[in-house]
Amino acid sequence: MADTSKKARLAKRPLRAEVDREPRSQCAALPWRRDAKGEIEVLLISSRETRRWVIPKGWPMKGVKSPDCAAREAFEEAGLVGDIRRKKVGIFHYGKHLSSGRVQPVRVTVFALQVRQESSVFPEMGQRDRLWTTVGEASVLVDEPELKMLISGFKPA
Repeated sequence: MADTSKKARLAKRPLRAEVDREPRSQCAALPWRRDAKGEIEVLLISSRETRRWVIPKGWPMKGVKSPDCAAREAFEEAGLVGDIRRKKVGIFHYGKHLSSGRVQPVRVTVFALQVRQESSVFPEMGQRDRLWTTVGEASVLVDEPELKMLISGFKPA
């Protein structure tokens, strides 16, 4: 009888999603500049573990607006300083592989960062490679389909 009442209580509880299965949010910078011919170049960085080409991104910071978070990630991960656009460029999704073996769905909001300065000293130097490349080449080098589309359609305001 006790077993039945326990089942009844559990059945009445609202289901809670697994924390690592809920989509989480990140903010990212799409760093860009113009080359000597006036053509747009974007900067990609390598991820630390898999060495895939990505853009600087990270988890939100308490009390920091998303564009400012994206600019901070661009400095920490690539040594970039510039003018961050307040309006988002777009959104892409990817699956972050966790140490538990699970995949965390992540929704990334991207903000354009017009790069004014590239520092040789920054928190994650030596952990990542940086690559300035054309919009077309960058869209080929990244793996995430939505990020490919976002980069290939990028036009600074």
